[in-house]
Amino acid sequence: QEKSSRLSAALFGEDCEISHDQLYELLKYAALGRCHNATQPSWCRIYHQSHLAGVVVIVLHEMSQLHFYKFYLQFKHLRKVFRHRFTLTPSANFLASLYGEGANLKPQNTAQGLTSTSSECIPKSSDLQCDPIIRKYGEKKRGLTSYTLTLEEQKKNDYPIKGSPGCKGYIYTECDQQRTDSSPLFGLDCEMCLTAKGNEVTRVSLVDAQGQCLLNELVKPESTVVNYRTRFSGITKKMLLPVKTRLPDIQTRLKKMLPHDAVLVGHSLNADLQALEMIHPSVIDTSLLFARNEGRRFKLKFLAKAVLGKEIQCEQKLGHDPAEDARAALELAQFFIEQGPAKVAELNLEMLLTTEKLAEISQNKAALQPQGCRVQKQWNEPPHLSKPCFLDCLQVTGQKPLLLGRQELDSSGLCQSNLSTSNKQILQRALEDVPLSTFSIIQFSLGPEYIASRLLAGLCEKVRSKLTDMLTIYAGPFEESFCLKSVKKEFGRCGPIQSLTVVTETYQPYVCIQYEVLEAAQLAVESLNGAEVAGSCIKVQRPVTAAMLDCDALIKELELDVENEGVIYVAGLKKSLTETDLQEEFSQLKDLESLFLPKDLQSGKHRNCCFLKFQKSQSAVAALEVINGWTMKGSKLRSRNALASGHLWRWIWQMNHSNGKQGGNILYAKMEQLSDSEQDLRRKVKKLDQHIKKLYRSLQNNTLCVVLFPGVNSMHGSQSGLGLMGIKDDGGRSAC
Repeated sequence: QEKSSRLSAALFGEDCEISHDQLYELLKYAALGRCHNATQPSWCRIYHQSHLAGVVVIVLHEMSQLHFYKFYLQFKHLRKVFRHRFTLTPSANFLASLYGEGANLKPQNTAQGLTSTSSECIPKSSDLQCDPIIRKYGEKKRGLTSYTLTLEEQKKNDYPIKGSPGCKGYIYTECDQQRTDSSPLFGLDCEMCLTAKGNEVTRVSLVDAQGQCLLNELVKPESTVVNYRTRFSGITKKMLLPVKTRLPDIQTRLKKMLPHDAVLVGHSLNADLQALEMIHPSVIDTSLLFARNEGRRFKLKFLAKAVLGKEIQCEQKLGHDPAEDARAALELAQFFIEQGPAKVAELNLEMLLTTEKLAEISQNKAALQPQGCRVQKQWNEPPHLSKPCFLDCLQVTGQKPLLLGRQELDSSGLCQSNLSTSNKQILQRALEDVPLSTFSIIQFSLGPEYIASRLLAGLCEKVRSKLTDMLTIYAGPFEESFCLKSVKKEFGRCGPIQSLTVVTETYQPYVCIQYEVLEAAQLAVESLNGAEVAGSCIKVQRPVTAAMLDCDALIKELELDVENEGVIYVAGLKKSLTETDLQEEFSQLKDLESLFLPKDLQSGKHRNCCFLKFQKSQSAVAALEVINGWTMKGSKLRSRNALASGHLWRWIWQMNHSNGKQGGNILYAKMEQLSDSEQDLRRKVKKLDQHIKKLYRSLQNNTLCVVLFPGVNSMHGSQSGLGLMGIKDDGGRSAC
């Protein structure tokens, strides 16, 4: 059974602030595994990295945590899917820090061509013993039967096998005759289009050992074509319109054409046979024949140039030519058999690949011109860089990064600006291209008119004002001679109080209490409204303003937020209790995973509340029943579901303690001129969330998806960024 990748991250409480280096660490390991000294990130862990289907990074240009929480209700998909979140330090050049600092790539010895025989490219005899080709086949020449895949190798590499449950209905070629070293070789290649059924064959080519094309036929798929993949397949709708040939016709012709001792040759031939729904017992797979370390594979295009000196799959042509690819794979197998493993190892293909890509980088960075919203390049990791460009590292593994965006994705020229391109067009391109790439960076933007400093400052003040109102409660009325100390004590049992003032403008006195955490204010409203405090039966309510009309809906959605699943808030703790004391006191609670004891970020003093995280949601519900009314060290505890347990707690504290707080009424008067822009912005944010939802749903299972609000760091001010991440599972939600 295929293993699923899993992500584990201790992003709870004060451990939820992540640097750009740590983010880079995660992406590098996710894309490369243990290649290029990539190690497990220090702050999270990816289980079964090799089973990841790909990595997709969605960047929301010029957006920050401020935007996420200002438009929290509009980001319906994001808050329901991604459990792991973290605060991100803003950066002046975010994308450069995302995949590593750029550098002037100046290879010391750039080869003129891939057939260079300089002393650097010829490995020493001692190095040959470490070459994966020599380790697999030895140095001596062998006949072709030594290079056909064994049954176990075919199973491991997803070849259709006779009698396998997954191959029901597949056609067997019946080529059962014993193979010898003089058995005939045939090159096979197919081009596929994406249909409602999956990948279906739309063109088949077969060449014989002399390179003569025996079959080059278009095939009409059974299901409706969803994506012709013309840039790769060369197939268009117009080409298939007059075609009558169907898959069974091709199966019959191939079965008749192949002798009983035929050996099929292809590059990743398993995909071709699966699409053809045919089983053949004897195959040579050139992607496995030219062995590499760590299970990596050379691309056919590179091998054809490096080994045969031939240019195939040229960018000037529309799509791949299957006859050309079949012929190239066949000639590569013939070269390997005739020359032997030692001669192939002496080509030092790894060095040639590195040299070729370094030369390509040098040329492309100098000559790259604006060409629209999408630029794809491969990059290599030069050994002299202390911090290599992340895209450089990907290139050596043969991965082709995809960069899509409205804005310039990198100041050094990795992607060009195309400000006329819409988010809708980017989404459409992403839906087509992301499945073809193992590492993608997709950048959406609200547009320059929505990131102006005036609008940003206005949003910041509105969020701060609304946050202040949500943290504030009014309680009363009290008697004229009420005891303020007893009121503070009672309300303090709900959580840490930032300020308490007496309201004297009313007929009877009220108190205004501003808490440090959302849970405390909500707990006060829920538990003390209608209660008797300081000798009076009081009413507890939040401020009534236009911005607070959706407060109840916002509180409900925060409770349902996937980040708060299995997390509860506990208040009424004595400040003298340490984290160790609390761990001991709460140890009897079932499935308790971790505990977070907040503290003042300036003084470092602990507050009188904590957050408990449980492995299961049911255990959190059970713990609430136990803790409410529980007396600990003489203090009665109160608890409720968490609202802001992770990175949000720190952000709220920072927003609440930042300079420039203003009263709500004054603020709203000043911000009236922004209301029209904000309504439009709200609509755009909702649409953006829908774009991300559509893209996320299109991803393969086991894809690591990271959504980044980079933050803002400019002359007009700084706003922290936000990251959301998860590995997509079968249910369409991010797996833990």
